[in-house]
Amino acid sequence: MRDPHSPHREHADGRDGFEKRPGRERGGRGPRVFAPGDLKLLLLALIAEQPCHGYDLIRQIEGMFDGAYSPSPGVIYPTLTFLEESDLIAGDAEGGKKRYRVTDTGRLSLSEQAVALDGVRMRIEVSKRSLRGHDRPPEIHEAVHNLRHALQMHHGRWSAAEILRVRDLLNDTAKAIVDGPAVQPAPEKAE
Repeated sequence: MRDPHSPHREHADGRDGFEKRPGRERGGRGPRVFAPGDLKLLLLALIAEQPCHGYDLIRQIEGMFDGAYSPSPGVIYPTLTFLEESDLIAGDAEGGKKRYRVTDTGRLSLSEQAVALDGVRMRIEVSKRSLRGHDRPPEIHEAVHNLRHALQMHHGRWSAAEILRVRDLLNDTAKAIVDGPAVQPAPEKAE
């Protein structure tokens, strides 16, 4: 019987713990884009710049990520409700759609969180660069997952020689990827 707390996975089909995964991170949902609280602060800042509808906010955020990420209405609207219930924004019904504007309390909150907002915008830039890599083929995602899994399975048994060996393997692999495929010599013609 295997130890349920063991980090090693055993598979009935004899696999070594490496597994196929969907082509996206985090169980098929895509990578986490916002840290806790980031979306609330970003929405508050966008509404302070210009009153708008929830749909407009979705499009603005999608534009910030060059189309690589678009928040779902299921994320945006509950956050807007939270901001409204916190008296940071107010929603006015306009043609059946709510148009949100910042309140005085919201402006004060923004001024108190200016440094945090700069951090959110910086993290968006980092996330945007990261998301560009998420159009990789599923086979590459699987290989990256397998690499992470192999490193986690190592369990801190890092001798000086092992550190150098793994470092060299990873650096050599990264260089080979950057360098691209080797140029293949043209086949010789048979005479």
